[in-house]
Amino acid sequence: MLATTIPLAIAVFAYSIYTFPVQEIDINLMFLWITMLILCSFTHIQIPRTKTHVTLSDLFIFITFLTYGGEAATILAMSEILLTCFISRRKGLNMNNSTIIMNVGIAGITTFATAATATYFFGQINLIAKSVEISYLLLLLLYVSGVQFLLNSIYATLFTFSKTNKDIRQIWYEYCLNALVIYVASAITAGIIVKGLHNIDPVLISISLVVAFIGYFTYRRNVDDVRDTAELAENAERQRAEQAEHHIKELQGHIAQQEVTEKALRESREKFRHAAYHDGLTDLPNRNLFTKKLQFLLKKAKEDTGFHFAVLFLDLNRFKTVNDSLGHSTGDSLIVGVAMRLAALMRKADIVARLNGDEFAIILNGIEGVDDVIHFAELVREKLSLPFSLDERQVFTGVSIGIAIGGKTYEDAEDILRDADIAMYQAKKSEKHYSVFDKKMHTTAVKLLEVETDLRYAIEEDEFVAYYQPIVDLKSMNLMGFEALMRWNHPTRGLVPPGEFIPVSENTGLIIPMTLWMLRDSCEKLASWRATNSENESLIMSVNLSGKHFAQNDLVEQVKKILNETGVPPQSIKLEITESAVMDNAEQVISILNQLKRVGIKLSIDDFGTGYSSLSYLHRFPIDTLKIDRSFVSSMENGTENGEIVRTVIALAKALNLDIIAEGIETIHQLHQLKILGAEYGQGYLFSRPLPLDETEKLLEDRGRWKNIMSNRNIPVLQHRKSDEIINLGDL
Repeated sequence: MLATTIPLAIAVFAYSIYTFPVQEIDINLMFLWITMLILCSFTHIQIPRTKTHVTLSDLFIFITFLTYGGEAATILAMSEILLTCFISRRKGLNMNNSTIIMNVGIAGITTFATAATATYFFGQINLIAKSVEISYLLLLLLYVSGVQFLLNSIYATLFTFSKTNKDIRQIWYEYCLNALVIYVASAITAGIIVKGLHNIDPVLISISLVVAFIGYFTYRRNVDDVRDTAELAENAERQRAEQAEHHIKELQGHIAQQEVTEKALRESREKFRHAAYHDGLTDLPNRNLFTKKLQFLLKKAKEDTGFHFAVLFLDLNRFKTVNDSLGHSTGDSLIVGVAMRLAALMRKADIVARLNGDEFAIILNGIEGVDDVIHFAELVREKLSLPFSLDERQVFTGVSIGIAIGGKTYEDAEDILRDADIAMYQAKKSEKHYSVFDKKMHTTAVKLLEVETDLRYAIEEDEFVAYYQPIVDLKSMNLMGFEALMRWNHPTRGLVPPGEFIPVSENTGLIIPMTLWMLRDSCEKLASWRATNSENESLIMSVNLSGKHFAQNDLVEQVKKILNETGVPPQSIKLEITESAVMDNAEQVISILNQLKRVGIKLSIDDFGTGYSSLSYLHRFPIDTLKIDRSFVSSMENGTENGEIVRTVIALAKALNLDIIAEGIETIHQLHQLKILGAEYGQGYLFSRPLPLDETEKLLEDRGRWKNIMSNRNIPVLQHRKSDEIINLGDL
C-alpha cells in the first residue's frame, strides 16, 4: 500500500504546485495558512466515547478550498499533516517515518480527489461561495464533506488493517464513523464563514442554528456522561457499604469455619505422613519406613549384643509374564494378594514392606539363629506357591529370597538391604528358593562391577586383541581357515580369561560393540592375508555372533558396512551362533539369518548338542555348518554314550547337507574316530592352541604341517588350557 501511495502523493503535490495560480497568493491566504498551522498543530479535542480527535484543520482546509480552490487546499492539507506528525512524535508518540509519509500522502490524495470531482460536477469552486444561492452551496458542502469522509475512511481502514489485522468493520466503526460528523460540521461551518463574508440571509442563520444545535447536544452528551458517572460512583459507595455489612457476617462464619479447617488440616497432615511411609497399592510400609526401622534396629544391635534380627529380600518369579500376558491391573491384583499373605505371616514385632514393583522386604526380630530364618523362608515359599484367584483365573507365582543376618558389623541400613539383595540374585542364579548372604557374594558382586567398569574403559582404550585357532580339513589335513577369538589384554592383569569377562559383557550389552570390533578386525586381517598371498584367498574366517545382536534392527546393515569397507568377500566370512541363541526367538532369528545368507555370508551353529534344538526349526535355519561341542569330542570313546551322540549329530548334518566341524580335538584317537564317522573339519589343541597374530602369520607359511600327524603316535594331550577355555560365546 505504501508503494502505491507515495508516488501518487508526489504527483498530486507537484501538480498542485504547478497549477496553483500565483496571482491568487495574497495576505489573506498567508494569514489563513499560518493561523491553521499554529492552531491545528496544538489543538486536539477527543470526541467522548470514541477514539477520534477533532482539530480545526478540516475547517481551515474547507475555507481554503471554497476561497482559493483545490490546489491550495491540497498543499495546505499536506503541510498541516506533516507538521502535526512531527510535533506528535516529539511529544513521545510512537510514529515511524513510513507512517508519517502515509498520513501526508493520504491527506494530499483525498483532498485533491475531492476537489477534482467537485470541480467536475459543480464548476469553479471558489466562485460558487460568492455567487451561487445558498441551497446550491449547501449541496456542494454536503458533497465535499461526504467524498472527503469516504476517501479518508477507506484509506485509514485499509492502512490500519495492514498493521493490526483487526476486522475491517470494527476498524471502520472505531476510527472512521465519528469523523463523518466532523467533516459535515467543518464543511458547513466553512461555508457559513465564507458566505458570511459576502452577505447574510435567513438561510445562513438557519444553518448557524443547526451548527449551534449540534454543539449543544454534544455538550449535553458530555453533561449526561458526567451525571451518569456520578450516579455510578454513588451506587458503588452504597454497594460497598452493603458489602461491608455482609462481610462482617461472613467473617463471623469464617471464624466458625476456622476450627473445622484446622481439624481437617490436622487430618490431612496425618494422611500425608502416612502416604510418605506407606505403599499406595498395598498400604504396606514403603522403603522409607523400612530403612528407618532398619536403622533403629542396627543401633539397637550395637547396644545389645544378644539382640539378633534378619532381613529377607523377596522377588517374585515370572511377575513380568503375568503383567505382559494378563495386563497391569491383574499384576496389581497379584501384588495385593502377595502383600496380604505376607502380612498374615508377620508377628507383632516383624515388618513387611513393599520396596518397588514385585520386590518385598521383611524384618524378622528376635531370631535365635539362621535356622529360624530358613524355616520362615520355607514358610513364605509354601504360602506364595499356592494359586491366586484373580479375575476368575488361577495365577501361580514363585519367589526368590535373599537372607542377610543383622548385627554390629553393619553401619547403614542400605548396606544390609544391599547384601540381602545380592543373596536374592544368587538364589535366582542358582535356581534355589533362598540363599543366605556371605562375604564371598559381596566380593563377587564388587568384582563383577569392577569388570564391567574396566570393560567400558577397554572398549574406549582399544584393549582387545584377536587370537586365531586353526580349523583343519580332516581329509587333506590342510589349513581350511581360522576361528577368531577375542582376548582382553588388561593393562595391569594381562590377558583376562574369556570366562571372566564374556558373561559380564553379555549381561550389560557391551558384547554388541565388542563383537562388531572383532568382526571388523578379523575382516581387516583376512583382507591383508589375501592381498599378500594368493593361497590365502580360500581361507575362511569364523567369528562368533552374540544372541544379543538379534534384538538389533541394524545387524545386517552393520555387517554389510564392515564387508564393504574392508573389501572381504562375504563367502570368506562365517558367523557362528550358539544353539540357545537361535532358539530364544526362532522366527525373528530365521528372518535375520536369511538376510545375512542373501548377503553371501556362511552361517554355523556353535556348540551343537549342548542346548535344546527343535528339529522342526533346525531344518528352517539357513545354516551351512554344525559344530560339535568339545564336551562330546573330549570324552568320545568306542561304545560310549558320547560317541553315539557324535555319530548321531554327524548323521543329522549329512541328512541336512551341512558341514561338520568338531571342536576340542586333543588326541590322535579322537581324530581317527572323527575321520571314520565322516567329520569334514576339526579344531583343537592337537592342531594348535589359539595363536596371537604374529604366530598365526608364521603358521600361514606352513599350511600342511599336519599331514603326517596320523603317523606320530606319541603326540601328547596338551595340558593347562584353562586360560584359553571357551564357554559358549567365550570364543569371541
